[in-house]
Amino acid sequence: METKANELEFAISTTRFDEEYSPSSSSRGTTNFANLARGENRQQNLRNTLTMIDRRVNDLAHWDNPGRDRYAVEIEIVSVDLHFAAEADDAVFPVIEMLDVQILDTLSNVRIDGIVGNNFSSYVRDYDFSVVLPEHHARESRLSVPADFGDLHGKLFKHFLDSDAYKERFSQPPVICISVSSTKTYRRLENRHPILGVEYRQDESSLTDRYFEKMGLRVRYFMPRGAVAPLAFYFRGDLLNDHSSLSLIGLISTMETFQKIYRPEIYNAHSTAGRIYRPNLENRDYSLTPITYDREERNQLARTQGKFTQEHLVKPHWTVLEQWAATASPLARRDTENHR
Repeated sequence: METKANELEFAISTTRFDEEYSPSSSSRGTTNFANLARGENRQQNLRNTLTMIDRRVNDLAHWDNPGRDRYAVEIEIVSVDLHFAAEADDAVFPVIEMLDVQILDTLSNVRIDGIVGNNFSSYVRDYDFSVVLPEHHARESRLSVPADFGDLHGKLFKHFLDSDAYKERFSQPPVICISVSSTKTYRRLENRHPILGVEYRQDESSLTDRYFEKMGLRVRYFMPRGAVAPLAFYFRGDLLNDHSSLSLIGLISTMETFQKIYRPEIYNAHSTAGRIYRPNLENRDYSLTPITYDREERNQLARTQGKFTQEHLVKPHWTVLEQWAATASPLARRDTENHR
């Protein structure tokens, strides 16, 4: 079968996330799980993180669980490589990393499928937010966003979800869970889900919301029982009814733990979000977790990773990417010449 010049393919590999985990050379340095696995405290960091996740799972899955020790979470890192089928064998770029969570019922010794997604890592997103957006702001006198901002990333993500590689491995679309925005206001609704908790609504959509919308994902905000701030859930389909209680618990426990580590001012605060809530990263009334994390290094690496994407994906492969994207709708060329 003849290969089309602009054909893109995906390959999936997985790595166990446990206390022995070491990041691969292609993992983004700012990725939650990779950041924890570096330095002299790496093994203790990982052990403490996994303990926090398991404790939260058993706290939320409290039925038939009197000792709060029935369940354990098993996590795999899902790494996705983009292959340019018509080019040389080494024309490969690491586009996405997500987490696939499973819950082990130690009482029945049954492994229960959780939700894929959870954390979302993307070099192309670094490129958009750390290269494209700052360069656009430098050229424009007013604060704005390029009309095509996130188009390529969104097309690649949706193409991945529709690919044979994804469908052969996962039966449902992903759910991605991240922090609420510190620049927006959230209002509590009357809706309450037995697992996700009380729902909040944002006053206006954020740039991140619009970016994920181009990926085919919409957002709802929930604060689970025992949490102090709502989480943002990005999903396809029906978030409340497409997933089992235990799979939602695995998602919440994993991502709430990461947020307590990375944004303790919001998710490990000593006060709970009220009816009207504005997240505040300047909050000083919070507790640190017993896990080492270098936030400044993480911020600095984002631009480095964006430049890496520009040099190794955008510049050498733009023509192929543009031809491929045009099969759905053309990519605007306004910023392209500046990034070659």
